[in-house]
Amino acid sequence: MKLTKEQEKAIAEIIQTSEEKEVVFSAKKLPFEVGERYFFRTVTYHVIGEVEEIIGDFIVLKEGTVTWVADSGRFMAAIDDGELDEVEPVNCKAFINSGSITDSFEWKHDLPRNQK
Repeated sequence: MKLTKEQEKAIAEIIQTSEEKEVVFSAKKLPFEVGERYFFRTVTYHVIGEVEEIIGDFIVLKEGTVTWVADSGRFMAAIDDGELDEVEPVNCKAFINSGSITDSFEWKHDLPRNQK
């Protein structure tokens, strides 16, 4: 099988990166974009944050953007208007295993940074 120039370049970048740090590979392509904000519902919790990077099966949420949602309230109001009943912002990165995500939604509002 002959590789395209784009594939060769991608492989070269992976090799260079792997020399700098351990690289985790995944066969999945995740539908999330770096720099975008999402409301994630996992099997055990809900969290909002901005994607900093995707490493293998893990979505890394940027420090200073992460909020655990204890109670979203009315779901339509949460997603459409950004109204949440109970939240706990945290000041660290969060790592979400994509295998635990049940669904997710684009978050088009200010990120909640005040506890309530």
